[in-house]
Amino acid sequence: MIKNIKIAKRSIGEGCRPFVIAELSGNHQQSFELAIKMIDAAAASGADAIKLQTYTADSMTLDLGCDEFLISEESSLWKGESLHALYQKAATPYEWHEGLFAHAKQLGLIAFSSPFDEDAVDFLEGLNVPCYKIASFENTDLSLIRKVAQTGKPIIISTGMASVAEIEEALQAAQEAGCKELILLKCTSAYPAPAEDIHLQTILDMKTRFDCLVGLSDHTVGTDIAIAASALGAVVIEKHFVLDRTQGGVDAAFSLEPSELRRMVDSIQNVSMAMGSVNYGETKSDTDAKRYRRSLYISESIQAGEKVSDENLRTVRPGLGLAPKYADDILGRTAKNLIPKGTAVTWDLFLEE
Repeated sequence: MIKNIKIAKRSIGEGCRPFVIAELSGNHQQSFELAIKMIDAAAASGADAIKLQTYTADSMTLDLGCDEFLISEESSLWKGESLHALYQKAATPYEWHEGLFAHAKQLGLIAFSSPFDEDAVDFLEGLNVPCYKIASFENTDLSLIRKVAQTGKPIIISTGMASVAEIEEALQAAQEAGCKELILLKCTSAYPAPAEDIHLQTILDMKTRFDCLVGLSDHTVGTDIAIAASALGAVVIEKHFVLDRTQGGVDAAFSLEPSELRRMVDSIQNVSMAMGSVNYGETKSDTDAKRYRRSLYISESIQAGEKVSDENLRTVRPGLGLAPKYADDILGRTAKNLIPKGTAVTWDLFLEE
């Protein structure tokens, strides 16, 4: 298993804090100026990267209004819309990509995209993106995966809806076409996704089953699930992003606002640091606290030649004397000299037995 990969100059994997991607999706509402402001806010909120989606409505579907091209699910945020109209509204115009990528790079962000067809890959290669993301709904499009893999760049694949066999097929297609650096993202392809359908334990299984780095593409409301995933070792966290949910946006309902993204980034960083390594005993930060353990102290003055008893020996704080476990060894010993009350017990206070 590859333990680390590098995207641009950022290492991702073991020993690194999770790589946080702010997904702009269609929340720019067809405004280039709003997209720029979103990138500004993502950078200020501590994200590592911004991601676009590269498609047109015509490359995604047919412009038809019959039932099978309409969104009919009662639970859907977009019930009643035609697929073509939804994708038209959500698409990021191709002519924006170069400017958005350049602006993100100026702010120190890594910028890349999800291509949804092979022509989109050619377009993104012309912009020299540092990596690619395969969206969940495209993870069975092996031709697209091979096309992306042939670029030789790292690939992030969302696994929403995919069976074990389908994930294996995607991995095989990518690797046989030349991909050497790959990350899988656990994903639940519901919008928004309910917590009970996330099954974060799958992250642990994916790491061992597929022998690769694993992260989370999170469509739940809020930040709890992403933070929990980081504690399970997710090396990438992807969340949809919006400036202001009340102002709309196709994915606004399950997207994070800037203040929420900032809190999530900080929490993930704290969790990442806290995971550390297997460690028993004192740490650097609690060395000073060790003195407040209990230890053996002389509780009443003992004269020279007098023996230690339950009346003049106690286990108290601070911990500057012998450990409490030595109490039975100290009881009955004879004082060499006067031992004043409040003396920390040490072996040299007593005659040799």
